[in-house]
Amino acid sequence: MKTVARRPACFQRPAPFGRRLAAMTLGVITQGLGLSVLRAIDLGVDPCSCLTQGVVNLTHLSFGTCQLLCHLVTFLFVIRFDLSRIGFGTVGNMVFLGYISDFFTWVTQKLLPAGVFDSPAVRWALLLPALAVFLCGASVYMCSGLGSSPYDALPFIISEHVKKLSFRKIRILWDIAFTLGGLALGGNAGIVAVAVALFCGPIVSWVGKKLESTLFSVPAQ
Repeated sequence: MKTVARRPACFQRPAPFGRRLAAMTLGVITQGLGLSVLRAIDLGVDPCSCLTQGVVNLTHLSFGTCQLLCHLVTFLFVIRFDLSRIGFGTVGNMVFLGYISDFFTWVTQKLLPAGVFDSPAVRWALLLPALAVFLCGASVYMCSGLGSSPYDALPFIISEHVKKLSFRKIRILWDIAFTLGGLALGGNAGIVAVAVALFCGPIVSWVGKKLESTLFSVPAQ
């Protein structure tokens, strides 16, 4: 009798779970900080946030609430097709990233002088540091091994069903679709969306190797 391999259950707890959970939490907070600065300097955001900005324009709800609503729609497909991709990182990014970004936006508005981001010199000077913070935070959260946001999970699920296209091509098309949807609704992709598409993959790969060999290494019994 032929047996069918079962997928791993959701909310896996790979060892060392405590370190992975701490890294995921720190990664999401760091990503939220970088995203808040990218939104403030208005030189573009990542494709997912670009669509969120468009939804904000339509609904006039907070950025965090709109991002959660966008994730909930894609989350339904993840639930339907691959529960194994759901984990603590899924909840951390899906539910909290947008609100963390809103929180840091509120903090900067309280602490910094009004109009500080109006200067082109200030905006361009902050672009690379903010992008680096965003990408490093995203890499740590994704490499924690505790699941990813529905936005990041769905390209993997699609690639398992669409064999004619490589994952790389599917991910590019996925990012383009969200970017175009966001632009159509008034979002701002800008140079940041291009930078995320170019550098996110290599940075995630590098960070993942470093974390697995250091922070996440488990001594042999």
